[in-house]
Amino acid sequence: MIETIQQLIIDLAQKRNDPRLAVFDIKVNSFTMDQISLTGCVLEHDDLEFLTNSISSRFNNLRIDTCGIEVLRQPDNPIMAVATNLTSTHTSASFLAEMSSQLVYGEKIEILAEHAGWVFTRQTDGYLSYAYKPYLTDQIDPEPSHIVLAPLTEIRTRPENNAPVLTRIYCGTMIKALSTNQDWAEVICGAKGWLPISSLRALDSIPDTIEARRDQIIQDAHQMIGVPYLWGGVSANGIDCSGFARLLHNWVGVKIPRDADMQAKLCKPSNPPFLPGDLLFFGKGEENRDITHVGISLGGWDIIHSSRSRNGVYIDNVQGKESLRTTFAHGGTFLS
Repeated sequence: MIETIQQLIIDLAQKRNDPRLAVFDIKVNSFTMDQISLTGCVLEHDDLEFLTNSISSRFNNLRIDTCGIEVLRQPDNPIMAVATNLTSTHTSASFLAEMSSQLVYGEKIEILAEHAGWVFTRQTDGYLSYAYKPYLTDQIDPEPSHIVLAPLTEIRTRPENNAPVLTRIYCGTMIKALSTNQDWAEVICGAKGWLPISSLRALDSIPDTIEARRDQIIQDAHQMIGVPYLWGGVSANGIDCSGFARLLHNWVGVKIPRDADMQAKLCKPSNPPFLPGDLLFFGKGEENRDITHVGISLGGWDIIHSSRSRNGVYIDNVQGKESLRTTFAHGGTFLS
């Protein structure tokens, strides 16, 4: 029986096998003919219920001791915010581990666990990764009023072009404008400072129709041309393909998943002729998990994308470039 239960746990873990979104690490601690004791951790209480129900349905007379299982998401988990202008997240608790993504100033994350100066975190979209705790704060800024539109902008001590620079903040940062002075806005970004109003988009002025959002995405996309490619990147320092697609949608108030395969799974299908703002997905397999690249249609087969082969954000024609034509999978959209 114990071998059957162990195999069942392995099969259950395979159904929650995406480490970007799930935690399901369960082991058998002890076993008798009428009771099994389990240890490990899961992300949600639903995962624990899924585990116990699955075992009980197969072995209905078996008592299941789950006291040794930690459920990471709890109602009283602390919420912290990014305190630096940009920080990386990683697949394990080390700067030497693979960078999975980046977070900009003010982004809020749920703290699930701590590991020697690092925290295991859950972002608001469910994305799991490790962040360096000294770069976080429990001091949450006021609700933002604007989003940073410029790839990179400087915050200065005074509303003057020659005033000393306090810091620099990156595209996609949500920020509170406290006041304005002609062409400048006073903002809070850890400390108070001033930046050009032209660097910001007011949240209450974000386009609210599908057509306007499509047009705005195309206008916004061109200002990122030449930004270098960076796996896991989300900023003007370097950005990857899905981070670029996500940023453009974020600028028009549409939240989409972090990675290309996640975007491909959750978007609404679209077909040629593609509309401006549609997403075009690329990969060499037949499943969404095999998707490895995404670009944004400028209308038809012309796309703007952050490409490793071009080392940055550039425009290409899918039909005119063999590496894109032969790996094109399908189209999709979140603008519907």
